[in-house]
Amino acid sequence: MITISDAAQAHFVKLLADQPEGTHIRVFVISPGTPSAECGVSYCPPDAVEADDMELEFNGFNAMVDEKSAPFLEDASIDFVTDQLGSQLTLKAPNAKMRKVSSDAPLKERIEYVIQSEINPQLASHGGNIMLVDIEDGVAVLQFGGGCNGCSMVDVTLKDGIEKQLLDMFPGELTGVKDVTEHQHGDHSYQ
Repeated sequence: MITISDAAQAHFVKLLADQPEGTHIRVFVISPGTPSAECGVSYCPPDAVEADDMELEFNGFNAMVDEKSAPFLEDASIDFVTDQLGSQLTLKAPNAKMRKVSSDAPLKERIEYVIQSEINPQLASHGGNIMLVDIEDGVAVLQFGGGCNGCSMVDVTLKDGIEKQLLDMFPGELTGVKDVTEHQHGDHSYQ
């Protein structure tokens, strides 16, 4: 479920050495399955362990995961990276905003999963996002939002980025993408 690198495990062991006996770490997702999902790691003293927590054993400590967060932490990874700017703990949870769907799920669910887990995080750097409106005769009908609405590069993003990625991922199921957004250029648009 969660992969914790050797460097991160050593970091947690060092941090937990200064905590009361029996303290674990807790890995969690706030607002799981929503666009505003946030992941975190905290101390978990013995009196904070819940009966339905999942307990994951690591080298020198255990990680507790609450029942609600567990499905959204599938394929999550924690690393401890040191570079010239210092050290940083990184937590990546590609399924936090939307629960991972199976390969035999309906096409609409699989496309929505790719949009939430891969495409929207890329568009977020420009303040934008997309949503799947419908699928019409093999064409994914998309609507742009945020900074993408009114952006002069939206056609390039749609055809060279999003369409190419979706057609590569769903060959034989998708034949194209279409934008139905009424693009209004404004202060919100990325320039």
